[in-house]
This record gives sequence, C-alpha cells and structure tokens, in this order.
Amino acid sequence: MSALDRKLLRDLWEMRSQALAIALVMAAGVAMYVTYLSNFDSLRRTVETYYEHQRLADVFVSLKRAPERLTERLRAIPGVDVADSRVVASVTLDVPGFNEPAAGMLVSVPSGHRPRLNDVFLRQGRWPEAGRADEVLASEAFCDAHGFETGAEFAAIINGRRRNLRIVGIALSPEFVYSIPPGEMIPDDRRFGVFWMERRALASAYNMEGGFNQVSLSLAPGAREEEVLAAVDRLLEPYGGLGAIPRARQFSAWTLENELTQLQTFGFLVPLIFLAVAAFVLNVAMVRALALQRPQIAALKALGYSNRQLAWHYLKWALAIAVGGAFAGVALGGWLGTEMIGLYNQYFRFPDLHYRLSGDVVLGAVAISLTAAGLGAWSAVARAVRIPPAEAMRPEAPARYRASFPERMGLSRYLRPTTRMVLRNLERQPLRAAASILGIGMAGAVLFVGFVFIDAITVLVDTEFQVRMRQDVTLSFVEPRSARVVHDLSRLPGVIRVETQRTVPVRIRAGHRERTLAITGLPRDATLNRVIDQDGGEHAMPATGLLMSSMLAQALNVSPGDLVTVEALEGARPVTQLPVAALVDDAMGLQAYMEVGELHRMMREGDLVSGAYLQVDESRIGELDGRLKLVPAVAGVGLTEAMRRSFRETMAENISLQIFINVIFAGIIAFGVVYNAARISLSERSRELASLRVLGFTRREISMILLGELGTVTALSLPLGSLIGYGLSRLIVGSFASEVYRIPLVVNASTIAWTWIVVAVAAVLSGLVVRRRLDQLDLVAVLKSRE
Repeated sequence: MSALDRKLLRDLWEMRSQALAIALVMAAGVAMYVTYLSNFDSLRRTVETYYEHQRLADVFVSLKRAPERLTERLRAIPGVDVADSRVVASVTLDVPGFNEPAAGMLVSVPSGHRPRLNDVFLRQGRWPEAGRADEVLASEAFCDAHGFETGAEFAAIINGRRRNLRIVGIALSPEFVYSIPPGEMIPDDRRFGVFWMERRALASAYNMEGGFNQVSLSLAPGAREEEVLAAVDRLLEPYGGLGAIPRARQFSAWTLENELTQLQTFGFLVPLIFLAVAAFVLNVAMVRALALQRPQIAALKALGYSNRQLAWHYLKWALAIAVGGAFAGVALGGWLGTEMIGLYNQYFRFPDLHYRLSGDVVLGAVAISLTAAGLGAWSAVARAVRIPPAEAMRPEAPARYRASFPERMGLSRYLRPTTRMVLRNLERQPLRAAASILGIGMAGAVLFVGFVFIDAITVLVDTEFQVRMRQDVTLSFVEPRSARVVHDLSRLPGVIRVETQRTVPVRIRAGHRERTLAITGLPRDATLNRVIDQDGGEHAMPATGLLMSSMLAQALNVSPGDLVTVEALEGARPVTQLPVAALVDDAMGLQAYMEVGELHRMMREGDLVSGAYLQVDESRIGELDGRLKLVPAVAGVGLTEAMRRSFRETMAENISLQIFINVIFAGIIAFGVVYNAARISLSERSRELASLRVLGFTRREISMILLGELGTVTALSLPLGSLIGYGLSRLIVGSFASEVYRIPLVVNASTIAWTWIVVAVAAVLSGLVVRRRLDQLDLVAVLKSRE
C-alpha cells in the first residue's frame, strides 16, 4: 500500500461520520435506481417471455357473429400469419360461500389441441374433455381468491340457464395478465374470473355452432399493421365487427406497457434527485476538508507529488464514499425490489414472476454513484491541487465579518449577540447557506411528493365513489333491452330508484386520428351516476353533441366546437358527424357521453337500454344480490360498496409501503445534509466557539450559535422544499396521465404539515448529534491548534 493510500484510509476514518452521512444519501439514490429499474427489468423480461411462449396475438377483434369459413379469408389478408377464432361470452356467477354476484368471462378453447394463439398456461389439473359442457379451466387469481382447487364447483348463468361448472384445471393467460371486473378500476379477483371451456360445448350453449364472435391474428414479419387492421375491419363489418385493435391497445397489454414506462421514468428521475443532493453534500464536505489540508498538500507537492497524483488521491476519497453508498444502495434496493415485485404479483398474473437483480442494473447503479461522486468532488479537488506550494503553506485568509443585513437596517438592538453571530455567518458564506437550504429542501420535496399521492388517491376515491357513483348497484345486460325493464327492476327487493344508460360501441375519427370506445348515453337529469371532473364538479349532458374526456380530445386533437365523425359499430352502424360540445377532466379511461335521447336518434332506434343503476335499501342488499344471481338477462353486477372496499384495501397496502420508503429516504437526505452542514461549521468554528467558552459563554449559548444557524437554514428550506415538491408533483402527475387513468394533483394542508414535521425531526436529530460533539469539545486542544 502506497503512502497516499495509507493517508487516504486515515483521512476517511477521521471524517467517518460525515462520510457515512454522505454515503447514506447516495445509498438512498442508488436504492431507488435499483428498485425501479430491477423491477422494470424483471417485469419486461417476464412479459416478453410469456407473450412469446404463449403466442399472444398481435390483433384482436370482437364481432357479433361470423361463420367459421371466414377465418380462411382472414388468413388470406396480406400480412396475416395466423388467424384463430373462438367464442367468448360474459356470464353471471353464483359462487359457493360468496354472497355477492360475481362476473365471469367464458372463453372457448379447441378440443384435441392447444390454441394457436393466446394459449393458456395450465398451472395444475387437465384440459377440458371434448363434449363435457360442465368442465372448465379457471383463472388462477379467481381460484386463489376463493380457495378453489381442481374439482371445485360453482354455478353460472349461461345464455339464460343456470349451469353447474366444475374446475378441472387452473390456468393463466397472457391476455388476462391484468384483468378487472367490468366497470371497475382495479382488479377484484373475488368478483371476476376468466374460464376456458371446450369450444363445442360453449358454442352450443350460445347457438354459435359453426361460427365465432372473436378472432385473434398474428402478423407476418414485415406486415404493415395499419393496413391489416383496415382490411380486417372491412371484412368483418357485415358481421358486426367492433373494430380491430392492435396488441398495444389490448387492455392487459396496454396497462402493462404503461406500468413499464412509469417504472423506467421513475428509475431515472427519482435517483437523479438523491444523487444530485449527495454530490452537493460531498462537494461542501470536500471543500472544507481540503481547506484544512492545505499544509499537507503543500508538503506533498514539495516532496514531488504531481497535481495529477494528488487530484487522483483526493478523488479516491469521493469514490470510496460512493462505492460504500453504492453497495449499501444495491442491497437496500434489492430488498425494496423484492417487496415491490410482491405487489406486482398481486396485480399481474404471470406463471413465474420472480425478482431478478441483473448485473447491468448493479453496474449501472455503481456507475451513476461514481459519476455523481466524481462530479461533486471535482471542483473542490481541482481548486485545492492548483494552489502553488508556497501559497498552500499559508493558512487561509481570515473570514471577513461585517454587520448582517438586519443589523444594517438598524435592528441590532433587537438582536441578541448569538443571533447576530448566526446571521453574520450565514451572510458570510451565502453560497454554502443556499446550497444547504436547497439540499434540505430536496428532502422535503421527496416527502411532499409521497404525501401528495396519498391525498390524490383519497380524493380520487371520494370523487369516484361518493360524488360520481351514487348508485348502490350497476347492472349491465347481455343484450340491449327496452326501457320497460325499469318496471321489472323496480320490483326487485329493496330497489328504491332505477336509472338506465345506453352504451354504443363506436369509432370516433378526427382527421387521421381515431379511437374505438363506447359512447355512454345518460339522461340530462341523471342523479345516480353523473359525469364528474377530478375536482368533483358536475357536467350536465349537452343537448346536442359529445361530452368527452380531455384525454380523448387530446388523443383526437380536437377541442369544443370541432366536428368528429362517429361510426357506430352495432345496429344499423350509422355514421354521422357530431360537434364536441364540452370536455371533462375525468380520471379514468377515454370516455364520451351523449344525452340518451340524442343517442337513440343517432342510432335510429327506440328507447333501448344497455344497463341500469340501482339505489337500494341497504338492509335488503343481500336479498337483492341473491335475486340478481338468477336473472338471465344480466351479464354483470357491480356493487359500489364492494368496489370501494376493494379499492381502499389495495391502495392501503401500496400507500403504506410508499409512506415508509418516502419517510425513510427523506429523513436520510435531511439528516445527511443537516449533519454535514453542522459538522463543517463545527470544524470551522471550533476555535471560535472554544474562545467564547473561555470568555464566559455557556454551553447553551455556544450551542445556540451553531444550532441556531442550522435551525435558520432548516426553517428557510421548508417552504422551498414544498415549492420544489409541488413542481415535482406536477411533473410526475403529468407523466402518469395516460389513456388508462389520470391522477388529480391535490395538496392538502396536512401534506405540508407532515412534510415539515418529518424534515424538522430529522434536523433536530442531527442537531442533537452535533450538540453532543460540541459538549465534548476539548477547549485546551482546540485553542492550542493552529488557526
């Protein structure tokens, strides 16, 4: 070991507490980098492998009914490699031991061979036997939620008839990695399941022998997706085609891709904040440490060491701290990544989703921590080694003290001596004070962002489940029915009020842009289910035209007053032009609304309804649930209270982990910044403070000089941190905004209060540590030291 390396180890030991604080801040940044990007890597690899092994289709189309021979014409479309048809149906379930109605999706599978596309992964059990109409494969999530094993039985209303089904296998599918019950926002595995039934049995139940109502396509290499979609739509239009969608817009794949994008964005954005703070703290610490080593630098130069050797020696200080922080961060990130992958296993269903910490992520984490340390230390090292030996032999010029700004304003008589010392020292080194304020402010900003998301989720839940959805039950029908169904529904047990809605699948075009979705027709005086902004403001149905989501308007590049082409995908399939009447900043999906009478006129139909909202006597909700399980016309039943309970339970778990991570990491930043600032001040001013003690100042008074300075810096950082946090929250909320969901930006007084409390506690703890060192100050040794 060289002499310089031995000196390096001794120097690091001398400043071990500061080095540890800096390494902790750096470890926090590395941990976030590893957590997000290792989960991104694990999820991305799993998704790609799963899609490839199970042959997930590139194009999906639903339709009314088409003869099986049409699949040959679909295969003949240029660019199509494989076309696989099937029968799909929605059913209501009656699950033993579960009082609420559940929804199910029956998907046909061929007998005798596996599906050519969208193959299922058989976790256990066997394939349904040909001709056995009572055998199904059940989705693993549904079985886990109800504790079902192979051999378990439940009932389903299939085409109006109640049938008992037996689970012969438990399976997963790449199509339903993320699946939610109709009309809900998050998965609820107790109330929604996917089931695969032998095709002949399912087709027979729905009179679909020799036909299909859904087809999946895979594309040949080099195929032009847009051209294939257009050709498929032209071919299937006479058969009630609802518009071909590419894999990128298939709901499960779309949600997964959004999650991957957010993980990748966070994996770079959040660590950047932490590592920037760590680089700043390191810079401040190095500047002070090298100032104290001026005589040693001069001596080393006199002994023949070059500037390059000395620069590398001092850079190794920073790199050694960075390596320590990187290893700690990788370990912490690995643990957090494991916890996060556990959450993904609750939302996304894969045959095998394991946490994987790749070498690339580890190397990347080490590289960014070394880069941050190098950048933070470079200016301090370069300035120190450039000093000529003769100048370095001399101590630094004494600080120039002068009256502070409040004193110059004539406020001296109101200020105590210790207060004047604090103000003068802060004004003497404004850049360092500003940097400390910014560093602690960044800690507050990190915490602020976490609390903002808690507020946003709370407001989202309240807006959705208390302001918008005031119904107790939401029904969807197998087929549109006459409005006379209101009379039948009002006679069900406990029903107090009934309102209906009409949904029509459409394709909306504006220029070359288009989206396929459903227009919801609501009465102008709707009271149970209303159109609500993210802030709870109600939007009345326009007399004419469309009321649409701001996100949909953005996707179509239209604004109020513009005309869009609406092509209905059912019934007579009318095509008409409608004006965009108004926009609504809602939270979920791409929505378009019309006044229901206007929608009927557009469809050239009578008063058909697709579903209903029920207000129910709470004491009779159980009785109503039992009746709805047996109504053949009902395809789906949504219970508002069950949705709200499921949403809160799921969010509570996520938010708890989020609060834990944010509080810990923000505390580390605040502690690291404050502690380093305090230690530097203590080392710089120990002689001055010792002199004051000798002159008669008490320990409390000299503590007030040092801690008062830290308290002032912390107090100034709190509003700055809130401002930075607000800006970051806007940036992150904006990055979250997608066609799947939007998060409102909500800042409550409690957000600011908790942010300030946590930062203040971290500052107080670091202040107490420094105060202890101050109390142990050796006055004689300090006064004998060379200034």
